[in-house]
Amino acid sequence: MAETQRVVITGMGLITPLGTGAGAFWDNLLAGKVAVAPLTRFECDGFPSRVAAQIDDFDPSDYLTKRRLQWTDRFSQLAVASAKLAVEDAKFSVDGRSEIGVYTGSALGGLAFAEEQIDVFRREGLRSVRPLLTISVFGGAAASNVAIEFGITGPTMANSDSCAAGAIAIGDAYRAIKRGDVRAALAGGIEAPLAPLTFGAFTVARAMSTRNDDPATASRPFDAGRDGFVMAEGAGMFVLERYEDAVGRGARIHAEITGFGTSNDAYHMSAPLADGSQTAGALQRALDEARVLPAEVEAINAHGSSTRLGDRAEAVAFGRVFGERLPEIPVSATKGQHGHALGATGAWEVAIAALGMRDRVVPGAVNLEHRDAECPVHCERETIAASARVVLSNSSGFGGINAALVLRSAE
Repeated sequence: MAETQRVVITGMGLITPLGTGAGAFWDNLLAGKVAVAPLTRFECDGFPSRVAAQIDDFDPSDYLTKRRLQWTDRFSQLAVASAKLAVEDAKFSVDGRSEIGVYTGSALGGLAFAEEQIDVFRREGLRSVRPLLTISVFGGAAASNVAIEFGITGPTMANSDSCAAGAIAIGDAYRAIKRGDVRAALAGGIEAPLAPLTFGAFTVARAMSTRNDDPATASRPFDAGRDGFVMAEGAGMFVLERYEDAVGRGARIHAEITGFGTSNDAYHMSAPLADGSQTAGALQRALDEARVLPAEVEAINAHGSSTRLGDRAEAVAFGRVFGERLPEIPVSATKGQHGHALGATGAWEVAIAALGMRDRVVPGAVNLEHRDAECPVHCERETIAASARVVLSNSSGFGGINAALVLRSAE
C-alpha cells in the first residue's frame, strides 16, 4: 500500500456576516457580536420569516477585475474572493498548477442569480436575459471560476450536498491529498441564497425562525425555545497541503485534518432520523480514519442549526458516540451569531475548530437561555476555556446527508 500523506490547513479565507477575514470573524465571534438582523436585501413583507444574517460590506471589485466581474455572479464572486484571502493567509504560491485541486460545496449554487434572471425574462423577454446565466447557475461554477482565477489545471470538484456541502468539499480535498492525487487544494463552501423565492421557499417549509420581533435572539441552538434556523450568506475557503510541503516552506499550520466520515439517514428529505444512528455513523467513521477513540475527543463543533428536530437528533447522535462522557465535552454552537449559511457553514466551523484549538477556547451559544432537556450537551452561553487538541466537527443537511471531520491542533 502506498504511503499516505498527512494533510494540514495553512490558509483560511472567510467572508461572513461577522466580518471578512479569519481574524475579524474570530474576534467578533468571541466578542459575542450577533449579525442576525431584519432582512433588507429585498422586500419581504408578508413572509413568515423576515430575519437573516446578510453581508452588506462585500465589494467584489476589491478582488476581481472589471472583466471578471462581468462574467461572475455573487456566488462565484464570493468563492474567488475567499480563495484569494486563503492563499494570502497561507502565503501560498500557486505553482505546480496541475498538482493543485479545487473542491467546493454549495447547497444552492447560482440559484439566486437564476431567480433574478427569471424575473428579467418575464418582464422584458429573452433578449434581456444575461448570457452569464448559462455559466453561473450550476454548482460547479464557483470551483471553475476559482480555477480560472489562479490558472489551476488539477481536479476541479463541486458538490451540492445541502448543508453538509462545505464540510464534504474539505473532506474530499483532504482525501485527495492524503492519497497523493494532488499536493495541495483550495477547498470550502460558498452560499449566496438571499433572494425572494429562494428565501421564501424555506419559510414555506417552516424551517426558519419566525422570531421577527427580536432578530438577535432568533437562532438558538439547543435552546428549549428554538423555532428554526436563520439563513445567512458567505464563503469559507482553505488552503490544504501536504504536511511535509508546509513544513518545508516554513508555513504556519492552523490545524491538521486527520479524519473524514459521511453517511445518509436514508429516511426523509427534510427531517433527520430521530435516533441519530447515521449521524453517529459519520462521526464514528471520521474517528476511525483519524485513529482517535471517542475518549480522546476534547471538544465538539456542533451543526447546531436551531431546528427542533435537527438539534435533538444531533444530540442523540453525540450520545451514541460518547455515551456518559457527553456532558463533559465542551460543545460550540455558534449559528446564533452568524446564522446558517447552508453549504458554507461547515467551512466556517472548521475555522472555528482550528482557531479554538489555537486560542484554547470553545465559543458558546449566545442565545442559550433555557437548555432543552432532550439535548444534554455541554454548551454554554459564554466562551469556555479548553485546551483541546482533538476536535470533532459535525455537519448535516437536507436529504439526510451527514459529514464529520476530525481536526488536530497544530501543536
